Amino acid sequence: MPQRRWLESARPLSAVPPASLLRVSADAWREAGRDLASGGGRLVALWASDADGGAAAGAAMVRAAYLVAPGLLIMELPVAAGSPYPGLEEIFPAASRMQRAIADTTGLRSSDGDMRPWLVHGAEPYAFVRVEGEGVHEIAVGPVHAGIIEPGHFRFSVVGEKVLRLEERLGYVHKGIERRFTELPLLGGQRLAARVSGDSGVAFSWAYCQALEAMAGVTTPARAAWLRALGLELERIANHLGDLGALGNDAGFAFGLSQFSRLKELLLRATAAALRQRYLLDFVVPGGVAVDLPAAGSQALGECIAALLPEVQRLKAIYDDHSGVRDRFTGTGRVRPELALQLGLSGLAGRASGQAFDLRIDQPVAPYAALGVRPAGSIEGDVAARVAVRFDEVVESCRLVQQIVAHLPPGPHAAAVTEPPAGAFAVGIVEGWRGPALVGLEAGPAGSIRRCHAHDPSWQNWPVLEHAIIDNIVPDFPLINKSFNLSYSGHDL
Repeated sequence: MPQRRWLESARPLSAVPPASLLRVSADAWREAGRDLASGGGRLVALWASDADGGAAAGAAMVRAAYLVAPGLLIMELPVAAGSPYPGLEEIFPAASRMQRAIADTTGLRSSDGDMRPWLVHGAEPYAFVRVEGEGVHEIAVGPVHAGIIEPGHFRFSVVGEKVLRLEERLGYVHKGIERRFTELPLLGGQRLAARVSGDSGVAFSWAYCQALEAMAGVTTPARAAWLRALGLELERIANHLGDLGALGNDAGFAFGLSQFSRLKELLLRATAAALRQRYLLDFVVPGGVAVDLPAAGSQALGECIAALLPEVQRLKAIYDDHSGVRDRFTGTGRVRPELALQLGLSGLAGRASGQAFDLRIDQPVAPYAALGVRPAGSIEGDVAARVAVRFDEVVESCRLVQQIVAHLPPGPHAAAVTEPPAGAFAVGIVEGWRGPALVGLEAGPAGSIRRCHAHDPSWQNWPVLEHAIIDNIVPDFPLINKSFNLSYSGHDL
């Protein structure tokens, strides 16, 4: 297998799940990407940072994180100031926007590919790709929308109502999060990680703490690991419930929105009663979790899930049987498995298009191996498939919550974590509700953060949305967009 030589050359990197690290030359950078792709490897993230002691003076470092069968492989490429590095977009199309973001934030540019700015929004007009022909016109939507969603610009090229092309322009909520990390203590950075994308607070704070604990050589107590999984599954259920209601509403079925909003509120109240927060932004901390689960909290969650499950199953039957909902969902926004594979579609949207990967199953960390997550998926790739995956994942996450509450191991819910040495580097990755959430973390001197990169799976999935809308009608875009429900904030760091 071509990827084997790269894996055999890499050195183990302290991480959970397993990871390895390999520094390569510019000549090998793209070759390695091709070999890893041919062996089924997935590009998870691409980012740049200042050089460490092993790089040439004045150089910077570009890093690529790949998911391969044994775990994560982090590829490092030292880049001299002013020198381009080989682009990866021909192998992994999602790399294009990542490379553009690197150029905007660090000045490092790839040798080829799309050179338009990504995160920087100045006075210069943006060069959208034009579609020309008889009857073709453009519809510009955003960046400011009629609601509380974050800003993003969508440029449709249409004939009548049929969409020929969609081009997205994101980056409007670039907040300087990566710079802000460097101003925080290493042992407190998980609070900002949880707010990279507020709907994925448990996923990102857990990934941050995975990286920190790996650098510090800390083993999380068993009870803490199970409680983290509890928080992650509660986060997954809450987001899926919200989306299922919104999808019903976008299909003209307001009953679905009202019912799922009610169920989500019941879950959030039970979460607050059990773990002191409706949204668990400060639940995961270095070494474990901030609060233990008391007996009364277990009871509150158990009663909530027991009441929730049959209602979700009844609502699934209603969605499946409602002819209007079926008509809007079925065949709309289809992403075929072969296109999903080519574009690197990940997470729940990927599983709805035949990409069965789920970290909780394929590279499980404690306690997921013991829990035995049951996979959800489809090969249809349309809105109906993404809705079905959400329903299945809600049911499975409810089962996992019941298992965790029933079999929570005894012991402490946190362990002490000491500051790792300056120059230490590690990664963490967690299967959030949207897909894999990755954090690459470098320790600075005196307990500081030298570099922290948080990667949301929306980087992979936003470009796929441009393909999902093709040959659909403009009024179906809100429905298709919601079926992906991608993050602006987690994307525009």
